[in-house]
Amino acid sequence: MIESGPGGGLRNSIYRRITRSGRRMTVWRRMLYAVAAPLGVGIIRFWWLTCRIVRIEGDEHLEAALARNPSLIPCYWHQHQLFGARYLVDQRSRGLQVGWLISPSVDGELGAMMVRRFGGHVIRGSSTATGARALKDYYEALVKHGVSPVITPDGPRGPRFQFKPGAILLAQMSGRPILPIAYAASRAWLIKWDKFVIPVPFSRIAIAVGPPRYVPRVTDSGAIEALQNELTAELKRLYGVARSALGRRSA
Repeated sequence: MIESGPGGGLRNSIYRRITRSGRRMTVWRRMLYAVAAPLGVGIIRFWWLTCRIVRIEGDEHLEAALARNPSLIPCYWHQHQLFGARYLVDQRSRGLQVGWLISPSVDGELGAMMVRRFGGHVIRGSSTATGARALKDYYEALVKHGVSPVITPDGPRGPRFQFKPGAILLAQMSGRPILPIAYAASRAWLIKWDKFVIPVPFSRIAIAVGPPRYVPRVTDSGAIEALQNELTAELKRLYGVARSALGRRSA
């Protein structure tokens, strides 16, 4: 289920009313979200403005991927969401239509509202509860709608820094490339339970983009596992590239 840009609404009416947790889209909740969404977006934009992106390494790889394909599969660790997303949102002038998977529920509507306010596309699905359906929706986003869906290959539930096969399977199905991305901050806080990186305001940021990776249509399980290991190493390498670009030790 794809929702585009600002103003798009939920297309499946069941999610307007109730979730598996029993929450409903009440008038009060709708009013709360109407206030919380712009507030959350404002906080993130303010955070982005207080930090300075001093270097983007490998930016030409995005250019090369878009020259060959109308869409691609950006991948960065869950912990790198804050400035991985910033980099992608800034690429709309190049024709990149970036999208995020958001839970198909009343609870997920707040996140969907925020994504739309950033000019992103919303793919309604759950990587845990409806993984097969999410993969199908990712495919439709890539091939039919020209949307580049972001995948965090370790996911919010981990295991941390292990590249799970979803993005590889999607690249195999669609023929679209995986574009690995990482960033480093000169100073940052790490959330204790998942090591999510929050740069300290006024810190310096470096972003590293790797070469696009294409996955052959005929790829057996052993090759997929090898690609998982290679892409895990590539994201680690890119983080090192970003750290080096800062010119000194970073968080």
